[in-house]
Amino acid sequence: MQGRGNSRGNNQRNNSFGASGRGGFRGGQGARRSGSAHSTFWDKEYQDPEHLALSEEAAEDLKKFSRWLVRNVEIANGNPLVSGSTVIDFGCGNGRNLVYLAKEFGVQGTGIDISSEAISQAQTAAQEAGDLPLTFTTRSIAGEFPEFENESCDLALDMMTSHFLKAAQRDAFRNELVRILKPGAWFFFKTFVSDGDLHTPRLLRDHPADEPGAYIHPRLNVYEYVWSERGIIDFFSPHFEVHKTELSHKHIMHGRAFKRRTISVYLQKKMN
Repeated sequence: MQGRGNSRGNNQRNNSFGASGRGGFRGGQGARRSGSAHSTFWDKEYQDPEHLALSEEAAEDLKKFSRWLVRNVEIANGNPLVSGSTVIDFGCGNGRNLVYLAKEFGVQGTGIDISSEAISQAQTAAQEAGDLPLTFTTRSIAGEFPEFENESCDLALDMMTSHFLKAAQRDAFRNELVRILKPGAWFFFKTFVSDGDLHTPRLLRDHPADEPGAYIHPRLNVYEYVWSERGIIDFFSPHFEVHKTELSHKHIMHGRAFKRRTISVYLQKKMN
């Protein structure tokens, strides 16, 4: 692990309440909302935002990751930000991050989101940006992805999405990442983190779910899992090298927390 620092986050949503702006509520079996209710909620949210501060600009954390790749990883050593590289965005929302990567670096890719409204907006954004080589699919990120061949992808994104998955689903998601990514390919992961976050102890104490480290969100009534930095490293390190972790600010105002703390992680799949 090369280093760690602070980041202001991607400013794509009001994360005081832990709502994801990247693809809907994906709490699997045991979550309080059904899959259809999740998609209905996010369809409404993308039509008329109530919980999110949606943006059409690429996330600043992704731009920072991109700059880091350009500075530190040569093309010959697996830099995925080259023309023709394949990117998958798990929880793509309105497609802004894939559009940025396609315009800036010439990548091709697929965005996946549970909200059909988000996917419609993503398709429009790709067309308006110049008919980019991007496709978008409406589905949950839970389960297998038979549409993607083994070792076919150069870069995967999971930005504020998979924390809605329960333990077995998180294991399955990681296994699919390992299957789909090429040896030496990259994974950019952003999620809520418990380290130094003042909201986490209260949520776990007052609204516990049926698994350690998880709670039922008191306002949104959904299952959410919160990682620790150590937990992320231990979970992914059998298959990935963790190059960098970056914690956001603690977001304390007048002695009280007003936003959730997040972590961005730069991971590279180990060579076979």
